[in-house]
Amino acid sequence: MRGGTPAVASALIEWDAGEKRLDEPGPHRDARLRVVAAVDDELRRRVGATYSLGDLVRAYDASSSWFLELAERVAPGTPAAWDSSATLDAAFARWARGASDAVAR
Repeated sequence: MRGGTPAVASALIEWDAGEKRLDEPGPHRDARLRVVAAVDDELRRRVGATYSLGDLVRAYDASSSWFLELAERVAPGTPAAWDSSATLDAAFARWARGASDAVAR
């Protein structure tokens, strides 16, 4: 099973789909990229430089407590950038590649 555990495998599927959504052209792309950058900063603070996919899944599970506030602050006039299924998931997909137990994908 890709990802080791069902929770990690499921998260990787969601995150990959989010990254594909982020790559779609659209009028809100710049705002979405700003939100992704802010999520990157938040993950750096929350999980540090060395982390596993399990650590990311735990951070993802806890993201409901901080993501929307962060997205609204970074892109206040662009609710389309608050779409966690694109911005949050895309950021996590990028971080998943740097996990200590990441498998080449």
